[in-house]
Amino acid sequence: YDLSVSTYSPDGRVFQVEYAQKAVDNSGTAIGLRVKNGVVLAVEKIKHSRLLVPNSNKRIMTAGTHIGIASAGWMSDTRHLVKRAREEARHYNSTYKTPVPAKIIAERMGMYVQAYTLYSAVRPFGVSTLLATMDADGPQLYMIEPSGQYMGYHGCAAGKGKQAAKTEIEKLDLETLSVRDAVKEAARIIYSVHDSSKDKLFELELSWVCAESGGIHTHVPQDLFNEAVEYAENADASDDEDDEMDDDE
Repeated sequence: YDLSVSTYSPDGRVFQVEYAQKAVDNSGTAIGLRVKNGVVLAVEKIKHSRLLVPNSNKRIMTAGTHIGIASAGWMSDTRHLVKRAREEARHYNSTYKTPVPAKIIAERMGMYVQAYTLYSAVRPFGVSTLLATMDADGPQLYMIEPSGQYMGYHGCAAGKGKQAAKTEIEKLDLETLSVRDAVKEAARIIYSVHDSSKDKLFELELSWVCAESGGIHTHVPQDLFNEAVEYAENADASDDEDDEMDDDE
C-alpha cells in the first residue's frame, strides 16, 4: 500500500503522504509567530559542511512583496512551491489589481499541494511551508502541510524540533507581544530546540512582515538580528547552567 500515493491502506492511511511528513520531521526547525503588529519567521538551517557559503540556500524566501515563506523539508520542493506562490500572487494581482489576501494564497497553495497526493504519476511534496503576510485583516500566519491541509495559526512550528518549539510558543503571550520582542523570542526558541550533539553547525534565519517594515516581507535589520542572537545565546547558556545545577543536586 505504500507503492502508490493513490492507494489507501485498509485502515485509511496514505503512506506516501506520511513518508513526506517524515522528510519534514527530519529537517531543521522552522517557526512562525503572529503577534499584535506583525508576523515573524525563524528557521534553523542545518549546515552539513563547513565548506558551504554562508547565507546561501536560504530557507526563508519572499513570494510577493507582502508574502514570506519559511520551510522545513526538502529544499528543492520548497523552491518549486515558492515559484508557484509567486505565480499565484502575480496572477491575482494582475486580475484584481490588488495584492492577494492571505486566505486566498493559502487556499490556492493548499489545493496545489493536495493535487500531488491524488495521482500515482507524482509524489507528495516533502516540505511544510509557513506562510506569513499582512493584508486588510492585519497580520496572518498559515502553515501548509504535505497533505495539502492548511490552517491559520497564532504560532506554529515544523521540523525535527517542532514539539519542543510548540511548548515554548505556548508559553508566550502572543496577543500582547511586540514584533521586536517576537524576533528575540523566535531566536531563543530556535537556539533552545537545536540539538548541538547531532547538528553542531547551523545558521539562524529571521524575517518579518509588519508595520515597521511597511507591510513588506524582509529579513530583519542586522542590528536587531545581532540583538536577537545575543539574547538567544544568553538564554541558552542560562538554561545549561540551570541543568548543571539540577544534576549536581
